[in-house]
Amino acid sequence: MRLEVVLIGFFFAVCLLLPTDTRAAETVYIPLGSAGEVLVVDAERGVPERRIRGLPAVHGLAVTPDGEYLVAGSLLEEERDAAGVPERPEGMSEDEHAAHHAKPAPMANLQTDSVSFVSVVRARSGEILRRIEVPGAVHHIAVAPNGGFAVATHPGGGGISIIDLPSMQLVATVQSGPLPNYAAVSPDSKRIYVSNAGNGTVSEIDVERRIALRNFLAGEGPEHLVLSPDGRRLYVADAEKGVVEEISTESGSTLRKFEIGGMLHGLDLSQDGRQLFVSARERGKIVAVSLHGLEMREAPLAPEPYHLVSVNSANLYVSSAAEPKIWIVNPETLAIRGEISIDGEGHQLAVTHQ
Repeated sequence: MRLEVVLIGFFFAVCLLLPTDTRAAETVYIPLGSAGEVLVVDAERGVPERRIRGLPAVHGLAVTPDGEYLVAGSLLEEERDAAGVPERPEGMSEDEHAAHHAKPAPMANLQTDSVSFVSVVRARSGEILRRIEVPGAVHHIAVAPNGGFAVATHPGGGGISIIDLPSMQLVATVQSGPLPNYAAVSPDSKRIYVSNAGNGTVSEIDVERRIALRNFLAGEGPEHLVLSPDGRRLYVADAEKGVVEEISTESGSTLRKFEIGGMLHGLDLSQDGRQLFVSARERGKIVAVSLHGLEMREAPLAPEPYHLVSVNSANLYVSSAAEPKIWIVNPETLAIRGEISIDGEGHQLAVTHQ
């Protein structure tokens, strides 16, 4: 009996030492623009842990579903000749030299003579594994749910790049429309949706055939967008009009419009897809829209809330376009829980489990 009591006591003592929260820890990655770095933050505690350096003008950022790799796009743009095309050797004609160093085939679809880079980074160590030349400045990045490829938008070139992640190679460029801004990939990784701010459309792109299948009307200047978890609804910010449109990916028609007001920027969905969060940049507000109850809540968040990302159900991380900081916001009350000082500007925030 005494031995049993000792063993039971030992069992409970071990249980007390074990963590009671079984949720996987999450990490927020914050691209710092002009600082040329990505800040790595413990999402639950709101504590910066380290920096990933060597990413000039990093703006677009996404993380693979397994959390292994970051895909970072640069806004830094340069002419192709300045990007490493060697001088013409003696004995080679101008035509031969031009043909030898012609724009690579995957780039031929986009109308640009400049290049930039997408970097593939090992998330845990910060090691830059590959820099991939792409046609023009990169605005935003999306990664397919199956982890097979990444998408980079090129506002100056009128389309997107598709990068095969296993090989870390540029495999295609696809024209979408003028000023492509943001991209999202369907849950089955078969479709890419691209907002074209220059003509008020969203392009639906077939990944396998690498062509635009349809264009949906989406206000006047669609920018940031997010897909519902089931892929049936697309939420698109008509940024200058202060409206978010809900579009059916089946029919391509607009189902509802949410009048937020003022110039908008970032938006994201809660993990269950029931709440839409919007940065009302011009009004200095954070807005939450209940997509089922249609209740709209807002709270002050100034100056100029910019990019945002939803972290589980616990926090929203929101950058400011006017000050070097990140707000940590309670998604239920929209109250500020904390702030993180940063260098540079916080652009496309990404989050993943560790």
